[in-house]
Amino acid sequence: MRGAPAEVKRPGAGSAMETLGLIAGNGRLPFALARAARAAGFRVVAVGHVGETDPALEGEVDRLGWVRLGQLRRIAAELRGEGVGKALLAGGLRKASWFSGARPDLAALGLLAKLRARGDDGLLRAIADWFSEQGVEIVPPHGFVPGCFAAEGALAGPPADDEALADAREGIRIARLLGAADVGQTVVLREGAVVAVEAMEGTDACIRRAGELVPGAVVVKCAKPGQDLRFDLPAVGPGTVAALAAAKARLLALEAGATLILDREELVRDAGRARISIVGIAG
Repeated sequence: MRGAPAEVKRPGAGSAMETLGLIAGNGRLPFALARAARAAGFRVVAVGHVGETDPALEGEVDRLGWVRLGQLRRIAAELRGEGVGKALLAGGLRKASWFSGARPDLAALGLLAKLRARGDDGLLRAIADWFSEQGVEIVPPHGFVPGCFAAEGALAGPPADDEALADAREGIRIARLLGAADVGQTVVLREGAVVAVEAMEGTDACIRRAGELVPGAVVVKCAKPGQDLRFDLPAVGPGTVAALAAAKARLLALEAGATLILDREELVRDAGRARISIVGIAG
């Protein structure tokens, strides 16, 4: 995969269990990464955000602390206090939360003051750099939970036909061009023609919009060229399959090694029931 780090060595028998940090936002991603990390032999210490992170995450980790949005120093202290040297960013944070539940500390305010653009990759990189200075390295998840990512080949549903696979390959090419301009991660095609492109509405809304125009389409999801692999990775889950079924789509193509699959067993089951093919395509 493009730029993917080498897989890390798992804690072995007789060795002290390595602790992995998880800075959790909303959605299902914190759950998927926590489960996969623990299955791989890591002790998982998470920090959730009040009003964003699902409290049920407590049942999936070894320890869960809580902060308000913007309390960077408290996150660093929670993780360092549990011996965390490496941490994953998992899940989004609603921008609206900055106007309601945020409690930015001096570190957060200092980072915001230095950046012209707020809420983009520049801010996330600055936050990751700040955590590194505090002794907590923000790392991409690939080497820690490789099982969460799409592999190359058939993943779920019936075998894809040649016409659909041709659309998938063309979709990857188009998605690369659009991604270079920082436009979405999802492209929908039918017989080589672009039906819809993801914008601010997100993947599922893009799929539903395409379904209103053309049934039987092919949906392609991949990472943007040069995307920082520590955050904002493309992800799909059972909700994506529900959107595909509602749009009467025929195939979902994922960039192998770069697209996260959430709640895999449920996704595979739902895709089979809906007769939707899901494949991994090399980027």
